[in-house]
Amino acid sequence: MIAAAGVGLILLILVIALAAKGCRSGQNAGNETSEAALDTEVTVDGVSIAGMSKEQARTAILAGYSWSMEVSYDGDTYQVENLIGDKVDELLDEIFSGEELKSSYTLDTSGMDALIEAQVQAMADKWDKPAKNGEISGFDKDTNSFIYSGEENGVVIDQEKLTADIKQAIADRNFTAKLQAEGQEVEPEITEAEAKEMYQVIGQYSTTTTANKDRNTNIKLASECLEGKIIQPGETFSFNDTTGPRSEDKGYKPAGAYLDGKLVEEPGGGVCQVSSTLYNAVVFAGIKTTERHAHSFEPSYVTPGEDAAVSYGGPDMKFVNNSDTAIALRAKLEGSLSGRMKLTISVVGIPILEEGVTYSMHSEKVAEIDPPEPEYVEDLTLPPHTEKIIKQAENGSRWTTNLVIKKNGEVISDELLHNSTYKGHSAVIHRNETDEQVTSEGESTTESLNPDMTVPTIDGETSPVSTNAPSSGSTQSPSQPAGSGTSESKPAQTTAAHEETVETAAPAQEGENTPETADPVIVPHPEQTKATVQDGPGV
Repeated sequence: MIAAAGVGLILLILVIALAAKGCRSGQNAGNETSEAALDTEVTVDGVSIAGMSKEQARTAILAGYSWSMEVSYDGDTYQVENLIGDKVDELLDEIFSGEELKSSYTLDTSGMDALIEAQVQAMADKWDKPAKNGEISGFDKDTNSFIYSGEENGVVIDQEKLTADIKQAIADRNFTAKLQAEGQEVEPEITEAEAKEMYQVIGQYSTTTTANKDRNTNIKLASECLEGKIIQPGETFSFNDTTGPRSEDKGYKPAGAYLDGKLVEEPGGGVCQVSSTLYNAVVFAGIKTTERHAHSFEPSYVTPGEDAAVSYGGPDMKFVNNSDTAIALRAKLEGSLSGRMKLTISVVGIPILEEGVTYSMHSEKVAEIDPPEPEYVEDLTLPPHTEKIIKQAENGSRWTTNLVIKKNGEVISDELLHNSTYKGHSAVIHRNETDEQVTSEGESTTESLNPDMTVPTIDGETSPVSTNAPSSGSTQSPSQPAGSGTSESKPAQTTAAHEETVETAAPAQEGENTPETADPVIVPHPEQTKATVQDGPGV
């Protein structure tokens, strides 16, 4: 009997547990059903959503509102985005939560200020028209004078009134409202007559050219492309785009340029002097430079670190007109093409800098860099096993350039503008590693070494012959720097992460055949792999 009673008790407990589990399952099933679809009659602003899922209810409610609100201005129409979607989602979350379910609901359209203001701003961006000041608009080369355009009134949309109108339409459930925006006229700050009085030279710089006629011809052609150039507010100026290709069919002459470190005669050699002169004038005017590159070798017509190298299809010199009015460029070249000439470039505009404030650059050499390995040239006219230095090596250098800002003559800022790195020049050494010597008559002789012997230099003078000839070395052309000769250029990195040096050539003087110091410029092109040709600065 005791055993039977125990078994009965166990069965009773089991039955109760199963019943409780069934009740819980039924409740859960009921909850799942209520989340999937409403089994109660519920309306939202008169739209019944009974028996619908949340997504079905959302579609039905939005269909009942028929949103098509639009705003018009001066013949143009803007379709206002449906702003009540988020509010419908909030309401449905409340209904389908199952807490204190009501039979009817009304959509709450309050708290939509941010959404409405964003729409109004989009319309203002579309319809606002800034007032246009009187300003320079062109250049008449026949009269050598600028042309000025008249001022124009602008329009500003009344955002405050438009915002209030949209809010009222939503509050009234008038989601198909056709609204009208209103604009207020805005007068310009500068008239045409005032502009003529206000425009002046705001930045200017001059450099002196070499006496190389071909190089000066190239400088003249590039300068003519700048003369009278107008740059509108916010517009970016590109030196390469402005001058276009520097080709022979446009009148450009071959002049000294570096291609992958090798001095070549390239049409357009010398135009880097124009871009470098312009660069200085732009900085002094307070205009924002967006691209500048340093040459591979130190320039001579500007302070190292204050140059701007260019190569069509490669490095460029760019700036953006960060003023409120148009600016213009003037380029003047004085002197004879066959002699040294003075190049002056000016920026004309309404002053950008505060009265009494001036911009300038200060550059300083901070390190010297060892020159590349010597270039050896086999020369059998030298005595056997001797060598002669034809050209001394020159060190490279690193420069820092600061932008110095003064107010009424007192320095108020002196901060780093950029870094520049310039390569050195290899020594050029002729040597005879054989036991033979070729005489001036073309005869070959075998001679013993005479340490006191002298041989003619390239200009006809004599100098002692060095007996310290290295035991080995490669043979290269005098104009081919060591390590060059590849079809692709690999710009040397400067100390600044955003800069690189670019191979450029110093134009040779008339009658000369040796490279001169080249122009510098700073601008990043880490992705550039093609060989580029850049002209150089000259002596």
